[in-house]
Amino acid sequence: MSGPGKGPRSTRLSGRGASLSTDLPIGAAMTASQQSIDSHTPLGANLVPGGATFRTWAPAAREVYLALPRLAGDQPDFPKDPDALLVEDGNGYWGGFFPGVEDGDLYRFYVVGEGSEGFKRDPYARELEMDGYPDCNCIVRSPADYPWHDAGYRTPDFSGLIVYQFHIGVFYARDADGRDIRPHRVCKILDVVDRIEYFADLGISAVMPLPFQEFQGENSLGYNGTDLFSPEMDYSVRAADLAPYLERVNRLLTAKGCAALTAAQITGQVNQFKAFIDLCHLYGIAVITDVVYNHAGGGFDDQSIYFFDRQPATTNNNSLYFTDQGHAGGLIFAYWKQEVCQFLIDNGKALLQEYHVDGLRYDQVTVIAESGGWFFAQDLTGTLRFIKPDAVQIAEYWGSERWKGVAAPPYGMGFDLGYSDTLRDNVRKVISDTTGGWQAPVNLDPVRDALYLTYRDPGRWSVFQCLENHDLLDVNHGDRQPRIAALADPSNSRSWYARSRAKVAAGLLLTAPGVPMIFMGQEFLEDKYWTDWTGRPELLIWWDGLEGADKAMADQHRCTRDLMWLRRRHPALRSDGLNVFHVHNQNRVLAFQRWVPGVGRDVVIVASFNERTFYNRSYRIGFPCGGQWREVFNSDVYDQWVNPNVQGNGGGVTADGPAWDGLPTSAAITLPANSILVFARDTGDF
Repeated sequence: MSGPGKGPRSTRLSGRGASLSTDLPIGAAMTASQQSIDSHTPLGANLVPGGATFRTWAPAAREVYLALPRLAGDQPDFPKDPDALLVEDGNGYWGGFFPGVEDGDLYRFYVVGEGSEGFKRDPYARELEMDGYPDCNCIVRSPADYPWHDAGYRTPDFSGLIVYQFHIGVFYARDADGRDIRPHRVCKILDVVDRIEYFADLGISAVMPLPFQEFQGENSLGYNGTDLFSPEMDYSVRAADLAPYLERVNRLLTAKGCAALTAAQITGQVNQFKAFIDLCHLYGIAVITDVVYNHAGGGFDDQSIYFFDRQPATTNNNSLYFTDQGHAGGLIFAYWKQEVCQFLIDNGKALLQEYHVDGLRYDQVTVIAESGGWFFAQDLTGTLRFIKPDAVQIAEYWGSERWKGVAAPPYGMGFDLGYSDTLRDNVRKVISDTTGGWQAPVNLDPVRDALYLTYRDPGRWSVFQCLENHDLLDVNHGDRQPRIAALADPSNSRSWYARSRAKVAAGLLLTAPGVPMIFMGQEFLEDKYWTDWTGRPELLIWWDGLEGADKAMADQHRCTRDLMWLRRRHPALRSDGLNVFHVHNQNRVLAFQRWVPGVGRDVVIVASFNERTFYNRSYRIGFPCGGQWREVFNSDVYDQWVNPNVQGNGGGVTADGPAWDGLPTSAAITLPANSILVFARDTGDF
């Protein structure tokens, strides 16, 4: 994933090409005083009246200096000037106040240790200089310099979430003439601004981009970050190229009656990400950021947090932040060190407070729990819940007792939601089995059992559900599986079999208990694997198909959209009530009831994987009460929209038959082949 930020090393203000404050009277203007410095002073660079404090943790370092370049030019290496020497407080923290420092100033630390000496980027740096990475300066940033417009936004309750996962770098980018430019460059976060109205119309309530922290290399899923507080520079737009993006941002702001932004207000990585989050909130969309607190790296450079206090590189246990245990090509954090745990917790706090994110998705919490981080996870979730009680915390935890991920301390780690593969794997198994033909055996019992999976009992659904995700579909991943459309018919992902089965799968996901998540392109029948490398254009999401080139994509998009809005309209689909009352494996039919405990407003869902239609109201199912039931959704309508041969129930049925399926009454229904039907007593809340 190449981009302008990680090109050849710049000679401006980095490394040997730095022009440092030694051109100034350091003793007079750069005294590392202890003004505004104490044990509570935040780590990193923090603007205060008259200047800035700089503070870092390097317990085994012999000396730590501040390098604060101010002028351009070609100057010698940074000298260890005594007036730029930070003061050690006896607990391993080095700090100092420097007058005259302003927002946008550049800096680095120069660390002298037992093993080596040299520059180090600030682990708490809010932004990095775009030229010369990794040999680059950090940028002093004020967390308060972005003019937020989202004061009226409230994060939805976790039960109201419908999540959309995407990868910023390959998601969507078009030039002024509407041409797809992703094969030529990495996408920017401001490119995704063009999709905010699309998200809002689709019906999702939250987006979840893959990690956006600075990472090494030309392409990345984002899970190998080394600078956790700094947004990925390849995802930002340079100041000289901002004009068309500013126009798009201000169009969306103006449409919501908000003041326009200036170019200066969206210059830099930090403010561009804030602008995206701000706009999402204005359009009713929460932002859940993906964070990696189980490991960092691979591919550490000499100026990273790796061996930050410059100890001899004997084992990786000497590297201050890490252990000698690895994961996913990087190193696991040293959770036995309070300072390391605080570093990660501070990162979560910054995302909630400075970026206004609405939740965090934690990568591979299993690694944390199995590497001594159990108590860290408890401290993390508890602290962040205190900071922002309505922020949702989602754990990718695959431990043998998954309920412990969402159970409250001391028995659990305290996350709100835990990943589940049970519904995913069993729905995919059923879809795969149906490709054997109409006589192939199909077992729906595991799907029934998966619907009942709760993780937290009683009364609160705590599972995070998906049928596709970035790991499952990554072309480079060892255990990748087909996308739903390709799974539904391996010979032709646009056949009736593929189209209809994909609609049933989407229907089950979006009517099941728990929080549903879809992966980019899933909403419109994308059938390809994906990659984070723009050099594989044949694997990029085919937006042209949705926009007219492939009618099947448009049909699936309409179906998925209506299912999402159905879930949002009917509170029963977001509540706790569940009764799977009908499973008929020979007929390949499953039916279940959802309701709001103590209120009712029941909804009945009927899913058929049968390749034949039960015509003329020949299939009987139970209903929880008698009377008229509206057919509020019928997936058969969406095939070749509007399906000229649609099979259904004319808008509803009357439940006046005998007790059936353990319910007090019943109705005979027409059940289309490979379909999902939803019946309700009312049309919903809006």
